[in-house]
Amino acid sequence: MSATAPATVSLKPGITLYLIRHGETDWNREARYQGQRDIPLNETGIAQARRHGRVLKDIVPSIAEFDFVSSPLLRAMDTMRLARTALGLAPDDFRTAPEIQELSYGHWEGELAAELPAKDPEGVAGKSADPFGWRPHGGESYRDLEDRVSAWLGTLTRDTLAVSHGGVSRVARGALLGIDRAIVPFLEVPQDRILKLANGKMQWI
Repeated sequence: MSATAPATVSLKPGITLYLIRHGETDWNREARYQGQRDIPLNETGIAQARRHGRVLKDIVPSIAEFDFVSSPLLRAMDTMRLARTALGLAPDDFRTAPEIQELSYGHWEGELAAELPAKDPEGVAGKSADPFGWRPHGGESYRDLEDRVSAWLGTLTRDTLAVSHGGVSRVARGALLGIDRAIVPFLEVPQDRILKLANGKMQWI
């Protein structure tokens, strides 16, 4: 992992953040840009969400005392409900935070990645030239996303379990760990693992 950029935010001392990307959707499987569209989980995504709850139940005995926060998008909230059910907790006892909803892809939302070079060659070229700073029409750049996610990270006051999105996971790592912003848009974002962030370090679970 490259870490050549300064960290722009830090969690308050002693706070642990477990960050879950929502489970798989059919649009994920098709490599179709979702952004802020409300797309439901598919069967694989449902199984992934339940897996997260079972894993956390085994390794974090105090998880019921955490703050539970979800993106307001359906695929994230359903992932949270399924994980909480697997944890033996009331499925709807969590709050939402619009700051951690996915990057808006503007005019690219609903488009297949494979078709964009023909449909929008100018946009594809712009994204290739500046993956972190490029902004689709009506949407956000990764820089915009990092700004709002960093502001949210600074508000956390206790151990937190958050369900969010791939873009949010990437910029959270960039901001907290000082990862070179040129590679932030390309960081892995598995849907079958949980990201643990604490004390300036990360771990996949």
